Amino acid sequence: MSDRPGSSHQPNLIFLMPDQLRHDFLGCYGAGFLSTPNIDRLSAEGVRYTRCYSGHPLCVPARVALLTGLHGLKTGVLDNGQFLRPDYQAMGLQTWPELLNAAGYYTAAIGKMHFYPWDARMGFQFRSIAEDKRWIHIRDDYDRALRAQGLRKYHGSECPGYFANKGAVVSPLPWEAAVDHFVGGEACAFIERHGNEGPFAMMVGFPGPHCPYDPSPEFLNGIDPAQIPHAVPPTAAAEGLRLNNVEGNRLPWNGVDYSEFTPDQVRKVRTHYAGLVQQIDHEVGQILETLERQGLLEKTVIVFSSDHGDYLGDHGMIGKGTFYESSLHVPLIVRLPQSAQVEVRDDLVTLTDVTATLLGCAGLDAPAYMDSRPLPGLGLPGATSRDYIVGATQGGWWIDDGRWRLCKYAGGERFLFDGLNDPGEQCNRIDDPACREARDTLDIALTRTVMTYTAEGHFDHRVYFHDLSQDPGFGREGWVRPFPRRVDDPQARHQVSQ
Repeated sequence: MSDRPGSSHQPNLIFLMPDQLRHDFLGCYGAGFLSTPNIDRLSAEGVRYTRCYSGHPLCVPARVALLTGLHGLKTGVLDNGQFLRPDYQAMGLQTWPELLNAAGYYTAAIGKMHFYPWDARMGFQFRSIAEDKRWIHIRDDYDRALRAQGLRKYHGSECPGYFANKGAVVSPLPWEAAVDHFVGGEACAFIERHGNEGPFAMMVGFPGPHCPYDPSPEFLNGIDPAQIPHAVPPTAAAEGLRLNNVEGNRLPWNGVDYSEFTPDQVRKVRTHYAGLVQQIDHEVGQILETLERQGLLEKTVIVFSSDHGDYLGDHGMIGKGTFYESSLHVPLIVRLPQSAQVEVRDDLVTLTDVTATLLGCAGLDAPAYMDSRPLPGLGLPGATSRDYIVGATQGGWWIDDGRWRLCKYAGGERFLFDGLNDPGEQCNRIDDPACREARDTLDIALTRTVMTYTAEGHFDHRVYFHDLSQDPGFGREGWVRPFPRRVDDPQARHQVSQ
């Protein structure tokens, strides 16, 4: 893929990550009801993964896992109110942009990153910030650009029809001032200014198609609501999950009551979501054109994925956070320079594998403590498929072996779904005697993995590795314990599981 660090032949790296994009709202994943020619082009010229899942289907946990290459059970970041500890470097951890900086890359973060604080760099040398559409009081670069035009950010509830249409509205801003257009424009400007100065690595975080579902009207053209697939119906067994989802969306950040969510409302939400996806596809096209114009397309690796999906009415819910297919299943496409590999792969992979893949494309090995591994099919050392994926949020754990998915929630709910014969996840097989072997096998693997990751997640607290009882230094007054223990401590016979 590239020479080792320091080579003039290292490819540029671009990671395109829309927020809350489910895989089946893209043409290359079979969506015939909208038009995504530019993302489809990436697929046609690259490797498309049909079974990529976000282990932590919430914005911040998914993004911290990507930054560090670590499972959320190890960082402790399992909901949107948590973040990586400020002294992570003292533990021996490095973010992927920090690792690339040391290898000679100029790293940039454009758009939504969802860091705390919002203007933190987390290793990125350049930032142009346009945060989540729900954080209207953040005075980021997008806010300044709007104010320079006499405009401002708005809450979705300021738009006519917001509550009646369950968050589906038309943007009150002209397309030229839309946040996804701003992010795309900033990405293009970075390429034009810095693209030929040496290898760069840029993450582009589009705030859409996250709610509010507020496309510019011109991007709704051509979408026939009648052609959009119906939502998967709710089930009585999962009523508790649905009620939690309703309560969470009543909070001020959204303020919409989804206790009643009619088929017409679902269809409108899905139509507007499709419009937002088409907006992002347009901006992807602008980025590709800029790369071609600068002579950089065939010197650049492009990765396209998302932090998690969106129910869009599936199971009577909106947003994300549980372990249903529409919340977990995300697109993943990798386009190599010169279209070096064109393939559709059904390997079981996780979003966090993007981290080791970016490093591998730069000629770097992922640190041994990382859980991320290079994606198969790209010719990278250490690339292997997964036998199963284990995921977690603050509200539960899940494991998937490619057919069966076992889910355990903090409220006591347990589900076992057969993805082969029940793709709509309508039949809970947890107590079915015919599925006992599959359930128990997954349960053992889930328990073992959670125990291992939990122990490794507290590695920084470790006082000793083997035995202090024979250490004279420990027996004297004033002994000071080392803290925090580093994950790369040479005394440790500690190997983070992969």
